[in-house]
Amino acid sequence: QVQFVESGGGLVQPGGSLRLSCAASGIIFSAATMNWYRQAPGKQRELVATITGGGNTNYPDSVKGRFTISRDNAKKTVYLQMNSLKSEDTAVYYCNVKIGAAYWGQGTQVTVSS
Repeated sequence: QVQFVESGGGLVQPGGSLRLSCAASGIIFSAATMNWYRQAPGKQRELVATITGGGNTNYPDSVKGRFTISRDNAKKTVYLQMNSLKSEDTAVYYCNVKIGAAYWGQGTQVTVSS
């Protein structure tokens, strides 16, 4: 079955950086479009980064220029490098793939606070 193991969240000060990782199993990873979403308390889940199997990326304006998604097909892992973090980036971050159904990681908490 499809499984994700996420890591890398934590507490960081405003302006700091974090790198999230999501290791996948149960899918043909190299062909899969992978996504990172986030959900802040009381808000809807929001797409923050997408990378296709060919390496094309897309970001909403809210994170463009600060977040970078990348992938290592040999390790079946997708990453989210987050720089210049702001308090409004505080959320639970989830990796995701849609192959027929949508599959989600367990989420990793990112807290940006001084």
